[in-house]
Amino acid sequence: MCADRSRPLPLALAAALLLLPCAATAANEASRYATRGQCAGYPRIALTTPKGWCVGLVADGRDELRMPRRLVEVAPGRFWITDMGSWEPHRGRLLELDVRGQPGDPGRVRVLAQGLDRPHGLALGPDGKVYVGEAGVIWRTPVDTLEREELWRDLPDDGAHPLKELVFGPRGHLLINVGSATDACRNDEQQQPVPCPENEGAQPRAAVYEGALQGAELKPHALRPLATGLRNSLALAVTQDRLNGGERIWQAENSVDYTDADAPAEELNEIEHGGHYGWPYCVSDTKGRSVVARGYERRARCTAPSRRPPFMAWPAHVAPLQLLAVPPTAATQPARPWDGKLLAVWHGYRTKGHRIVAWQVGQDGRPGGKVENVVAGWLGMPGLRPQGTPAGITLDSQGRLWIVEDRNRTVLVVAPLAP
Repeated sequence: MCADRSRPLPLALAAALLLLPCAATAANEASRYATRGQCAGYPRIALTTPKGWCVGLVADGRDELRMPRRLVEVAPGRFWITDMGSWEPHRGRLLELDVRGQPGDPGRVRVLAQGLDRPHGLALGPDGKVYVGEAGVIWRTPVDTLEREELWRDLPDDGAHPLKELVFGPRGHLLINVGSATDACRNDEQQQPVPCPENEGAQPRAAVYEGALQGAELKPHALRPLATGLRNSLALAVTQDRLNGGERIWQAENSVDYTDADAPAEELNEIEHGGHYGWPYCVSDTKGRSVVARGYERRARCTAPSRRPPFMAWPAHVAPLQLLAVPPTAATQPARPWDGKLLAVWHGYRTKGHRIVAWQVGQDGRPGGKVENVVAGWLGMPGLRPQGTPAGITLDSQGRLWIVEDRNRTVLVVAPLAP
């Protein structure tokens, strides 16, 4: 059914409607995106991008995508995708998307491995191998021949936050999310003990772990907590501090689930070894101040140095699902809208969510300045587009931005408009 145009529309929305036909074709119904024209050879969809760029629909449910969460280019035109399948164990797959042929060619998506347990994290290592994070195990494989080598097993795979995010950090070590088992450390009796058991012991939950990889072959060594009090670190990134010659680790926090529309704030945290970042005792207000979480009134303190304050506060419920640090472009290359920036995937369904945003990264490796929309305008409209569900992003060898949406089951590319 066409959108109701009998009421006045915002100018941006009216422009989007002029771009697209009233009814989606049968081919578009699989993804619920209406298309018109081309973007990088793919059907173009109506999303807001920086000037001179567009969004193309590369793959969707017709390609047997079920719940894609991460993608990475393993060779020019070849992408690997972790597809969870569902939240049920052992429904996941590792896929390859081959876009070297013509758009719409059959057989572009093939299954590399199946029966995986909620695969999420995906990273291309300095050894050229692909690292995969299932709920309870981290493994790697060469690109050309799938040879599963398990690095760490028996990781926590139960509770509310079993997914593993993977990012290579300082010294080539692997950073791994080990999310909390609960939302706010409530036990079966709905009590919130102090201390929270999930924060305790040699292997705490709600933590970012550092997996040491040693030698030329990057053999797995120790796996230790790097920082704690981090409810669910599905977004991790590393930036370069060019002033001091080091690296900075960043974590975007999916905060406690209040029913309030504007609380608590999501967080961007700069991670330091041994730091505790507040969960479950502390959350952030909209000004980035650490405040006592509900259920811990008069039982917790949220002041430094015992609790690290957030580096930046983000709108509540935007649900950051990935961070991507993009280095600056060389002077000899054409500039792209995300060069030298920290990108965040905001998956959340509320008004300020379902978009990809960015901040400029300074010479000190810290993001700052005004937040920028990279891909936005994802408000759902029947006959035009579904509400956006971005889950993961990557850059290809041409510097284009690629996106996977989990609930919409799509792969999208943000590419330059044809001259």
